[in-house]
Amino acid sequence: MPFEDDLGAALRRTGEDFTIDRHALVDAGEERGRRLVARRRAAVVGGSVLALALIATAGAYTGGLLDGPGGAEGVQVAARPTPTGGSGGSGGGPDNGAGKGPRTGSGAVSAERMMANLEKALAVEGGKLEATAGRGTESEGGAAVSGVYDDGKGKAAVSVSLSRVDPLGSQAGQLTQCGDKTVQGYADCRTERLPDGSKLLILKAYEYADRRVDTKCWRAVLVTPAGFLVEASEWNAPAQKDAAVTRTDPPLGSAQLKTLVTSQVWRPALNDLPPAEPDPVQPGAAQGTPLKDRSAVEALESLLVPVGIPIISRGGEGSYGYAVLDDGKGYSLVQLNVSKGESTAGFAGADVTTESDGTKVKITQGSAGKGEGVVQWTVDTLRENGLRVTVSAFNAGNQNGAPTRRTPAPTLEQLKGIALAPGWNRDRN
Repeated sequence: MPFEDDLGAALRRTGEDFTIDRHALVDAGEERGRRLVARRRAAVVGGSVLALALIATAGAYTGGLLDGPGGAEGVQVAARPTPTGGSGGSGGGPDNGAGKGPRTGSGAVSAERMMANLEKALAVEGGKLEATAGRGTESEGGAAVSGVYDDGKGKAAVSVSLSRVDPLGSQAGQLTQCGDKTVQGYADCRTERLPDGSKLLILKAYEYADRRVDTKCWRAVLVTPAGFLVEASEWNAPAQKDAAVTRTDPPLGSAQLKTLVTSQVWRPALNDLPPAEPDPVQPGAAQGTPLKDRSAVEALESLLVPVGIPIISRGGEGSYGYAVLDDGKGYSLVQLNVSKGESTAGFAGADVTTESDGTKVKITQGSAGKGEGVVQWTVDTLRENGLRVTVSAFNAGNQNGAPTRRTPAPTLEQLKGIALAPGWNRDRN
């Protein structure tokens, strides 16, 4: 029988009698985490991902929260990213200097202790934990634990995973960034910078973005300056899939999820995990890299600095980037698309002007054609070498939502300045 069928059967048994195959559940969590990370990286549209996640590929811990301002004695801090860094995506093992060898802990914290730790962490909530399963720090997937929590209001699956990431890398940033609500369809997402510099994300979403079932999945993700990461997930059902919901919402609220991921019970396991290798330097990270060679979101963020309007969220991938601005008068979405070698249709006619360097410019203003009352301003440019830079701004934080202001926050001249910035023309040496 295929793995998926085995897993489905195991989860159905959990829903029926609240007992589980311990190894199957933890392995399923790890597999699910890997799938979600891959989907996030592959499907970021407007700064979102299909799931923010990672039941066993992400997890973390804050030296400041768990060990005081100075961090735990003996805790290694992940190094600043270097051009030859590794992935930094898994809990790890001894670093031999070449990025080889097992990326595991010593096993000082066993699966049994992880299960006891989760029970202890949840004891303060007054419920009881049953049907637990765990992995120790010797696992290549990092330490993880899951179980069924019962507070008397309906049984609910709960899981916690611990691992390490490069705290300065792109993965750490993605894990603590709220995605585009239009794409993800979550109910609520918030981020918080903690006093020690750690970043916390609380995401209240659904098991499926299209909400084809009523299963909710709420998560807390904590990334710390030391590179520790703790991820907690909970559902309003005794299993993440194939189990009937038992309550309206998962049992732990935002404050309780925060308490869970910052609990001191995870400290020994986190201390046993070696630091992740630094993420590779992303294209455009080096100062002076031409705009055309950067990710669109990075280019847009740098070009919006002179505009002087605070950015409250940003995202994108590759040649597409977006930012939501807030000048205190209403949200305004700004989008950037960069392409080369595509059709030049639309760059002929009286509404097209030509700059001194040969760049053609077309400006349009009007309805966005989506949300009622949403206005779109667009500056579309085409250079002689075929590079096309298109900048659009809206009078709403979401082009499919309701307008929040009369016109977009940036002026047409500011949008034109972004599209015609000289950095787009520079060639890499």
